[in-house]
Amino acid sequence: MTVKQLSLPELAAACVDLGVTNVGLWREPVQTYGVEATAKLVRDAGLTVTTLCRGGFLTATDPDERAEALADNRRAVDEAAALGTEVLVLVSGGLPAGSKDLHGARERIADALAVLGPYAEEHGVKLAIEPLHPMYAADRCVVSTLTQALDLAERFPAHQVGVTVDTYHIWWDDQAPAQIVRAGAGGRIHTFQLADWTTPLPEGVLNGRGQIGDGAIDMREWQGHVEAAGYTGAIEVELFNDGLWARDGREVLAETAQRFLAHVNR
Repeated sequence: MTVKQLSLPELAAACVDLGVTNVGLWREPVQTYGVEATAKLVRDAGLTVTTLCRGGFLTATDPDERAEALADNRRAVDEAAALGTEVLVLVSGGLPAGSKDLHGARERIADALAVLGPYAEEHGVKLAIEPLHPMYAADRCVVSTLTQALDLAERFPAHQVGVTVDTYHIWWDDQAPAQIVRAGAGGRIHTFQLADWTTPLPEGVLNGRGQIGDGAIDMREWQGHVEAAGYTGAIEVELFNDGLWARDGREVLAETAQRFLAHVNR
């Protein structure tokens, strides 16, 4: 998503040229290019798919909408398995139109996970609940903190359901470091993502994630938290940013790799 202006073949070629060996993919471009074609593309390029994003949006109250959401998430699990990644990231969904019931929405997520967790396990995939910053609670994700994400995840085995730790969404929360310890103790940190917090936020706020090093977040501090909690997996960079998308994608990818090396201890 950081360089969504690149086609998948262009992305694969740029990664090879830069020595980037891991890539997190989003479903829309994968579906457009074709799941099996994408799987072959990344294999031939020597790339490992770290995660697939996204499943989720599990808060609907209408029975037909809930059935379609479950069906779509099963398809997402199938796609993740075909791409060879163990992790499907879940953005849980916002409040249904006219609702003010956050608790009920979160319970519907749990109901869906009870169905999807075993299905994911059968396909060798783990579900990673991603808490989003509270500004997204109404329309995109009623799970706003790692505490809330873990309260949901811990109802299920860790090899079925865990969490995504994304600096952009949790950096403000003084309870997050303790919750990372909690997640690590349970083996539930399924992926770790970086994006910086820059202001002013753009209209609509969705595409405001800053390039690493441009904002207020200490990336090494959060890396230290997750690695002290036992996480040894890939570290992803996921930037939604109109300014970055308007630039040459290969240039942005090279810059992002340079920023990663400058701000991460790897």
